[in-house]
Amino acid sequence: MIRIAIVVGSTRPGRRGEAVARWVQRVAAEHAAGLDAAFTVVDIAEFDLPLLDEPVPAMFGQYRNPHTKKWSGEIGRYDGFVFVTPEYNHSAPAALKNAIDYLFAEWNDKAAGFVSYGVGGGARAVESLRLALAEVKVAGVRTQVELSLSNDFVAQEAQPDACAPGERQGQLLARLLGEVSAWSRALRAVRVPDPAATDRDAALAAR
Repeated sequence: MIRIAIVVGSTRPGRRGEAVARWVQRVAAEHAAGLDAAFTVVDIAEFDLPLLDEPVPAMFGQYRNPHTKKWSGEIGRYDGFVFVTPEYNHSAPAALKNAIDYLFAEWNDKAAGFVSYGVGGGARAVESLRLALAEVKVAGVRTQVELSLSNDFVAQEAQPDACAPGERQGQLLARLLGEVSAWSRALRAVRVPDPAATDRDAALAAR
């Protein structure tokens, strides 16, 4: 079974990202049989990452700080990602971009989907993320979910700003999760070579 992280991309107090991530996880659970994947919420706020403070570029993998090593270990466990992001000033949150910049190999050859939210649905945040993630070799699926702050959240006494999208959004999310699961499974073969194929290549090279 492949493992997919639902990444909460905002660290702002009062953020709606946690509610959105819970909605994503609920929909994933409803379609678990067809997806054959395990979904886990990963909150970057819990990792206390300062502004990038590694002296060596991430592509060399020479991490020195405990917070980097902890973040590396977490992201390295997953085959794919669903990024939950608000839109701040036509882009993604600085905290999320910072978390991406910390690592390199841990992102490579994995798939990602995007669930955004904002006054305009957060589409421009996703566009900026697609560019950054392409550079660290993450393949972004086409389908994306855009949630409106006006229409897709409801205030509840026990759960302020609860995420309550409509049926259409749920259908889009189900499609997105299916794409991320399929692409993550396919790309795992790129990261983990088939032992039989490796043996065949070795035998041919020895001739």
